[in-house]
Amino acid sequence: MLDLKMIRAETDLVRAALRAKGAQVDLDRLLGLDMERRDLIAETEALKHERNAVSKEIGDRKRRGEDSSERMERMRVVGETIAALDERLKGIDSAIDELLSWIPNVPHASVPAGQTPSDNVVVRVEGAPPEFDFTPQNHVELGEKLGILDPLRAAKLSGSGFSLLYGMGARLGRALLTYMLDLHTGTHGYQEVWAPYLVKPSCLFGTGQLPKLREDMYYVNGDDQYLIPTAEVPITNLYAEETLAEEDLPRKHVGYTACFRREAGAAGRETRGLLRLHQFDKVELVKFAHPDRSYEEHETLLADAETVLRNLGLHYRVVALCSGDLSFAAAKCYDLEVWAPGEGKWLEVSSCSNFEDFQARRLGIRMRPAAGGKSRLVHTLNASGVALPRLLVAILEHYQTRTGAVRVPEVVRPYMGGASEFGPVAPAAPR
Repeated sequence: MLDLKMIRAETDLVRAALRAKGAQVDLDRLLGLDMERRDLIAETEALKHERNAVSKEIGDRKRRGEDSSERMERMRVVGETIAALDERLKGIDSAIDELLSWIPNVPHASVPAGQTPSDNVVVRVEGAPPEFDFTPQNHVELGEKLGILDPLRAAKLSGSGFSLLYGMGARLGRALLTYMLDLHTGTHGYQEVWAPYLVKPSCLFGTGQLPKLREDMYYVNGDDQYLIPTAEVPITNLYAEETLAEEDLPRKHVGYTACFRREAGAAGRETRGLLRLHQFDKVELVKFAHPDRSYEEHETLLADAETVLRNLGLHYRVVALCSGDLSFAAAKCYDLEVWAPGEGKWLEVSSCSNFEDFQARRLGIRMRPAAGGKSRLVHTLNASGVALPRLLVAILEHYQTRTGAVRVPEVVRPYMGGASEFGPVAPAAPR
């Protein structure tokens, strides 16, 4: 959430941000309500000051035995007027909060201008694409021949947009998740968090998913809870309404969770295999940073997520998102996209975002300066470290062989019982 004082002082900047992110918010109405609110507060404060002064005068008159009926009548009217003004203020405050909740974060000055993904900028490309002396298959063809992917039974269980992995496919998924958690905790210094999958609406408001993305999430009717779209939500909410010590920053957490997304607006997009799912697994990195150093932390966060792809020997690229492709809450974002040779395209496996103080203001997460003085809002950042399904797609397609087998990336082999590859098996069937 943006600071109303900032909106008032830098209105043109906020208007530009609304245009850049394609947000439709009546900023003039917000500013008008803000002015009315300040006028009402001034009027209310003047009446309260009068009430305090006259109340003292009435007390003095009573002690002297003088008539105070006229003054008392005036105070009755003043009291009713203050109560009426307070009610008007409540209504205005509610309207202002509603409008503020729909205003997106302002893009950082370094964000490329643009409206669509075609305006995103490739920062760099890492690694080399695999070379084949045969026509590479896509992950669906591979998965079915390997006996590890069963889209038909997944649809029988849950409908479209869900996956079902067997045998070495399930083991590879589990191995990758464990490897990523070990890497981020052991090498990168993140503390692991095992978080709930259900959260209160206030948690989603705090991180910026509500109210904008309400239709894209699964709501549990009767319990007033949502299934989390990402571990970002519970982990960022860990310190809601808390003040952290400056010397404890940055705080770095990593968590594995399943993620749930209805993606109500995704009709017609690619839904086969593992490319776009309603339920998927992901390792998430979250940082709480000093507000003066968050962009340094943003770069190291990106590097931590990149390490996963580099260690797996994958061909990937770093993309700076343009202003129109940024999420509602992000001030700046890099995407990590891995090359899938069977699909013949780049697949996003991580978004690395700096939200500055946007989420912290909604959540009340502050920092206590070591030198003393007024507390400040922290900056929050997160990145997938990384999302599993498309990582599996890239590995299956990158490491496939002419025989239809798939080689296991070297860093994951210890988590696979030492297996260096696995090959086709009979079609999977539940026992």
